[in-house]
Amino acid sequence: MEKQPLALRILNVVSGILLVTATCLVFFYAPMELVMGQVQRIFYFHVANAWVGMLGFLVAAIAGIAYLRTHDLKWDIVEQAAVEISLVFFFITIVSGSIWAYPAWGTWWTWDPRLTTAAILEMVYIAYLLLRQGIEDPDRRARFGAVYTLIGGLSVPITFISIRLFRTIHPALIGTASAAAQGGFDMTPHMLQTFLFGLLTFSVIFATLLWHRIRLGRLAEKVEQVKLKVMQ
Repeated sequence: MEKQPLALRILNVVSGILLVTATCLVFFYAPMELVMGQVQRIFYFHVANAWVGMLGFLVAAIAGIAYLRTHDLKWDIVEQAAVEISLVFFFITIVSGSIWAYPAWGTWWTWDPRLTTAAILEMVYIAYLLLRQGIEDPDRRARFGAVYTLIGGLSVPITFISIRLFRTIHPALIGTASAAAQGGFDMTPHMLQTFLFGLLTFSVIFATLLWHRIRLGRLAEKVEQVKLKVMQ
């Protein structure tokens, strides 16, 4: 495999520094929330993972459009990379949300509109990976994948606005929450600063992982092309 570019190596270091700093801010800079206590600190990681997860699914949809316009397989690599990374981040979102939900709601899981749409969103993109595994031709696989990410991408805004469209116990971070929302809180300046720094940190981590996964995808494409030539 080719040597990592200098910019990527710098990103590796920056990502690590940012993650350590963000963690320190969460536990030592942001004040403890008076009602929920220490468990509220998971909020910073929960929302940051959700942000990156949804961001990656949107990146995949954009890459899908680019492939359909150009038929260049490099966009298929970007698309798959974004989906794989976002699936992991979004799974962490669901797990961390459950940990936060138990002390806030008294249950690990409830079929609340936000939780339900989030679970569906995760399964939609798991199905995307299964679809790709069932198609051997690279061009056909890329074409089906691109169309799928465009359709699947519709579930991202639906999940985001579900707490504003339906009666839900999930608190809204931006805008007015439902009257039934539980676990919401007002952020102090230190909380807000920690929250925004967390979003920045996880965005940089996502970009770093995406770059690594794209490089791996290019290598896999070369291996697949050699395999196809041997089989001909």
